[in-house]
Amino acid sequence: MEEIVNLFHGFAVALQPFNIMVMLVGIVLGVIIGVLPGLGGANGVAILLPLTFSMPPTSAIIMLSCIYWGALFGGAITSILFNIPGEPWSVATTFDGYPMAQQGKAGEALTAAFTSSFVGALFAVVMITLVAPLVASFALQFGPAEKFAVYFLAFCSFVGLSKEPPFKTIAAMMMGFALAAVGLDSITGQLRLTFGFTEMLNGFDFLIAVIGLFGIGEILITMEEGLSFRGGKAKIDLRVVLQTWKSLPAYWMTSLRSCVIGCWMGITPAGATPASFMSYGIAKRVSKNGNNFGKGEIEGVIAPETAAHAAGTAALLPMLSLGVPGSPTAAVLLGGLLIWGLQPGPMLFVEQKEFVWGLIASMYLGNLFGLIVVLTCVPIFAAILRVPFSIIAPLILVLCAIGAYSVHSSTFDVMLMLVFGVVGYLLKKCNYPLAPLVLAIVLGDKAEEAFRQSLLGSFSNPLVSTIMVLGLIALFWSAIQEGFSRLRTATA
Repeated sequence: MEEIVNLFHGFAVALQPFNIMVMLVGIVLGVIIGVLPGLGGANGVAILLPLTFSMPPTSAIIMLSCIYWGALFGGAITSILFNIPGEPWSVATTFDGYPMAQQGKAGEALTAAFTSSFVGALFAVVMITLVAPLVASFALQFGPAEKFAVYFLAFCSFVGLSKEPPFKTIAAMMMGFALAAVGLDSITGQLRLTFGFTEMLNGFDFLIAVIGLFGIGEILITMEEGLSFRGGKAKIDLRVVLQTWKSLPAYWMTSLRSCVIGCWMGITPAGATPASFMSYGIAKRVSKNGNNFGKGEIEGVIAPETAAHAAGTAALLPMLSLGVPGSPTAAVLLGGLLIWGLQPGPMLFVEQKEFVWGLIASMYLGNLFGLIVVLTCVPIFAAILRVPFSIIAPLILVLCAIGAYSVHSSTFDVMLMLVFGVVGYLLKKCNYPLAPLVLAIVLGDKAEEAFRQSLLGSFSNPLVSTIMVLGLIALFWSAIQEGFSRLRTATA
């Protein structure tokens, strides 16, 4: 009951005229970012984060989260119309969405994709509303040892449950830990790894690193690939929308299963991409129309879109309640909260109730506004892809440079951004994941501080031991699965 009362207070915050305006602006910017292949939600939030510095924290995080919702929606447009995944998790949508567009059913495919995205995100937001306060109240009992155990679980989950190669994930994470160690030691007060540069006394600014790694790195990759767009046209009218909505209830089991898969994969750091592929694969296996998958089956659009949006939204649950991001975008949002002086975690629900519930309420409204915007403006967003990338790329580069300079009004930060951009480009060329690196930059110093503080007290209690064991299970999950598989084979 208390959650419902707090949620209504949150709607009173989210429905303020200025917050509604930034919500709509964020949705539109997010869809544009989702439409442009390669940018993605994390890149867009990182690049546009400096635009929110002059806003109140609640309005700023509402805008950034709406950029995220818009990017989630926008990825389906290019996947269906152009067979170009705007987001990694939109790859599975191309399998049936593009064939539907080629058959003249682009309107039906887009309506099914957007509606499924709305359903998946709504399911995850309801879960956050109900579960986040419980998780946060439980986490209030945490001391330094328990906090370190949670960080350890997050790091191990990224290694063991991710689909990326474990050694490359560990290497990227180690690089993030090294970057997080630069600057003033919070325990001893000594300088570390500054190499005489006074600008590095406070360490690497998170925002500078993220803008370079995601924004500049992605632009360099895209310029090298020389993207050109060719694709179909789409018109969504009320008749197409109503006809598609009339057919969607027949796939309620697929939607429910995809919501559960997406929420689980979002809370663990597996992410939206494996959630969409897993949901698509299971739907193809159990559907009576499984043989039609890949030929233009609408169920093949519903399953991955529902799961991807449920996963992308559910990743915010551990970020808000525990201070541990479940996705790269959640890690960027976590960094934004820290910039505004807000510490994500259980105390956020105690000290900043208005902020937390205003954000949760904005998730409901932003998801609804996003559905309306994409259903009514698909032709406009699709036309963006007809702008030559040689025009778009310099605009993004200038925006990145302005964002980096505005953090501390320092040209040194712009140079650092370019260095991080080259690093991000090289890592992507070598297929090293950026998400673990970002996670380590954000949480590395906090994990180190919690570990060193816990050494001064007691590390041995049942809760810490349980969380650490769960972390080890997550770390070696692939080996455990393989062991069980061999055991079953030997037994058979």
